[in-house]
Amino acid sequence: MFSRRGLIRGTGAALALGLLPGKGEAAPLARVKALGVLRVVVYRDNRPWSWEEDGKLVGLDVDLANAIAAKLGVRTDIAQLTADESVDDDLRNGVWKGGLLGFTPGDLMLHIPFDRGFAARNDQVAIVAPYYRESFGFAGTGGVDLDAVPTQWRGRRLAVELDSIPDFYLVGSFGGLLAKDVAHYPTGSDAVQAVSDGKADAVLASRAQIEEGLHRAGSPPIALRKAPLPAFTSPGWDIGMAVRENSRTLGDAVEEIVTDMAADGGMKALFAPYGVTWKPALAMG
Repeated sequence: MFSRRGLIRGTGAALALGLLPGKGEAAPLARVKALGVLRVVVYRDNRPWSWEEDGKLVGLDVDLANAIAAKLGVRTDIAQLTADESVDDDLRNGVWKGGLLGFTPGDLMLHIPFDRGFAARNDQVAIVAPYYRESFGFAGTGGVDLDAVPTQWRGRRLAVELDSIPDFYLVGSFGGLLAKDVAHYPTGSDAVQAVSDGKADAVLASRAQIEEGLHRAGSPPIALRKAPLPAFTSPGWDIGMAVRENSRTLGDAVEEIVTDMAADGGMKALFAPYGVTWKPALAMG
């Protein structure tokens, strides 16, 4: 991070060299290196990927952003973005245009779905460097038969993130049989915490949220369902990053770094302190 005075000095030098992009302009690799800073956008309140703890921004995406910047030989300027109505909106605000309240777009944005159809409709950006395969999991205490038919969970306290795929699944499936048993929480991590605190019997959330939550709680006697959930329509998804369309030199460099980290164990090591098992994105091959 920079002091305000240091940033002003750097800005003056960059303007003199014609290197500083205006709001909405791209930041290709040469410009990022010349300025000596990589502006990275992460999501606000997105544990275990990015969140504030004791006034400090932490998380998997924060660590990954710092690792990428270090390999590029620059420093990081990490900005938090509050999620909008859709990821399409987030890309507009975070990468290629900026927010209505003056949010300056980043050179790189993390935690973006790596999907061809999604990429095709967002032609202002290039989606690159898939780095993780996410999926949902169902976890609970010993009092819940996790591998049972979901209708057998009637009467159990089930925790989910509000207005999420797990929420829609548990509330809307099986004729709404489980709807009265579902408790809603602001995030998936909060829902996992509810199980650890004894406020819920089981949780349906992302695997990363569950694994980090169990790790944080000191490995309580909570287990994961082994069998797939019946009629659950989400098999998982790849997570990647985004740069502006005309910043592909930066995107190519980041993709090479992520590929190398996957091959040499760096990605696995980055995830380990959070108790999250690194799973390579399917798109990584």
